[in-house]
Amino acid sequence: MNTSERKTKSLAKITLLLLAVAITLVIMDRRSKASWSDEENRGKTTESERQTDANADRMLAEGKQTFRFDTFGDEAFWSDALQLHRAIEGANFGGVGPGVSPKTALAVGLKVDTDALPGSLVAQLKHGRVNLDDPATTLALLKLNAVVGVKGTFNGDGSLKSVGITCALCHSTVDDSFAPGIGQRLDGWANRDLNVGAIAALSPNLQPVAQLLGVDEATVRTVLQSWGPGRFDAELFLDGKAFRPDGKSASTLLPPAFGLAGVNLHTWTGWGSVTHWNAFVANLEMHGQGTFYDPRLNDPVKFPIAARAGFGNVRSNPDLITAKLPALQFYQLAIPAPAAPAGSFDPAAAARGAILFKDQAKCATCHVPPIYTEPGWNMHTPAEIGIDDFQAKRSPDERYRTAPLKGLWTHQKGGFYHDGRFSTLREVVDHYNSFLVTNLTDQQKSDLVEYLKSL
Repeated sequence: MNTSERKTKSLAKITLLLLAVAITLVIMDRRSKASWSDEENRGKTTESERQTDANADRMLAEGKQTFRFDTFGDEAFWSDALQLHRAIEGANFGGVGPGVSPKTALAVGLKVDTDALPGSLVAQLKHGRVNLDDPATTLALLKLNAVVGVKGTFNGDGSLKSVGITCALCHSTVDDSFAPGIGQRLDGWANRDLNVGAIAALSPNLQPVAQLLGVDEATVRTVLQSWGPGRFDAELFLDGKAFRPDGKSASTLLPPAFGLAGVNLHTWTGWGSVTHWNAFVANLEMHGQGTFYDPRLNDPVKFPIAARAGFGNVRSNPDLITAKLPALQFYQLAIPAPAAPAGSFDPAAAARGAILFKDQAKCATCHVPPIYTEPGWNMHTPAEIGIDDFQAKRSPDERYRTAPLKGLWTHQKGGFYHDGRFSTLREVVDHYNSFLVTNLTDQQKSDLVEYLKSL
């Protein structure tokens, strides 16, 4: 090889080397820029994600508004038909009777939202300068939208034109931070102080209910007064069964409406999901104006009242309910079960109880953590849980739902199970210890109760 050829070959090698270096630098630069880009975009969202987040925020806000304040047009029932607003305002303001004072309202379990009160009124309340025996004060609270779950509409002269009820009436309470029954809202909590029957019985005209049930007004008032605090009979307008075979009220306890995400069915006897039950209650129990379809109610043997009234296919024009159901469901599923407060249970005992819950006591067989009900079809026959079938027979599937246990500590008032048959958690544990033959000692039973209180 001559000198010229050697120089040409050497230049070629240098060129290839430089090309390789250049390619390497380009690749490294691109990787570096990609890395910088990843760093810059980390935490950022796409347009689709932003739309989803915005939609979630919108639905939460709309759902909360609906849950707290929407009557779905039920004033047509509570005021136009039953004339309840006239009993609330009293004869001195154009109504009938003595009227409902704040003391009376609080006595039947109605709650007052302090966040809706102006500072001046709060100050007057603190110093005892507000007459809680005067129905005029109740009207003032209604004008402020401060009575949880009750919405008043007023005439130009200040008299009460109508009242309606919202979801929050039964499924919200307050934290009593100002006084018993007065405080900040707690959405989703079962109001076990609320005497729904006593409030409804105030209505001057119960003839529409009497006509629906095929009885007289006196009988209707007797049934309503039999419910007591924290109870309601959702099936009364379906089957007309006001009392159990043992003579006790057929009403059931108001359930909480929190901690329902991941839970299949949402009533004691598993009628349906959140959306089904919201539509059912808004149309058939609150007596709002909407659309509801459930052909199971056309059964004249099981549901004679509902079948005769056509409750299996309700169509109102305008429909004031259906458009509200998606956001209402979204908000309800977002309400978490509240954590048990420190000091309300024994942590060491609860830790021992947690082991028993998942093992010897067999609780977790059905109350599967962390949703504390079965994922899937969470229904059982009465025989499977060792109780009578009265309430189950009033439902389409004739079964009882495995109730989720999170936040159990918030609704101990009134007892446990759908009808409050067990007055304490210890009685519940004793029942299953006997029925399932779990052979728990007294100490183990106490530990298990502490765990249940901690959920």
